[in-house]
Amino acid sequence: MINHYAQEIISGPQGGLETIVLPAVGETRGIAVIAHPNPTQGGTNTNKVVQMLAKIASRQGYVAYCPNLRGVGNSAGVHDRGIGEVEDVLAVLAFARARHGDLPLLLGGFSFGTFVMAQVCQQIEAEKIILCGPAVGRFPLPAVPAHTLVVHGEEDEVIPLAHVLDWARPQALPVVVFPGCSHFFHGRLTHLQQVVERLW
Repeated sequence: MINHYAQEIISGPQGGLETIVLPAVGETRGIAVIAHPNPTQGGTNTNKVVQMLAKIASRQGYVAYCPNLRGVGNSAGVHDRGIGEVEDVLAVLAFARARHGDLPLLLGGFSFGTFVMAQVCQQIEAEKIILCGPAVGRFPLPAVPAHTLVVHGEEDEVIPLAHVLDWARPQALPVVVFPGCSHFFHGRLTHLQQVVERLW
């Protein structure tokens, strides 16, 4: 669990969205919103990859919002397979901008969360986009902006690397591959953190 965080209920399209908010270290220079893995497989905003991305964003001066999307935890509504969840993220972003101003935006997602954020990217311009374990093949991920950072495990047992490369190739989108790594980055979170920070 992230230390020194706040828990807030943010008004969403179907009711309250239970959200972890990690303040920026130092002056707030940006806003980060990070989407969790598939809730039908236990994904929530306490996922280790989600929290790691939030901590990195915080250290870089971004206030990080990690919502439980509709139907997850104490968030209102019913899981919508990544469609209605886009509206949830937009609601969290609107709340964050009302509070902090129109600051640079980071969108991050892990697994199912990458599908949500890839759709959000079609509506909102983000300075930084980080997709870990993109759920290609499980969900119809649209194309993403050229500056998107995509990270995937070579031995991902949920989303085969070949599917991700097939998705990325027409976009000429680079993919950072972790050799010998599984979908959940078991034992590789520190390395993942270092790579994301280095490419920040």
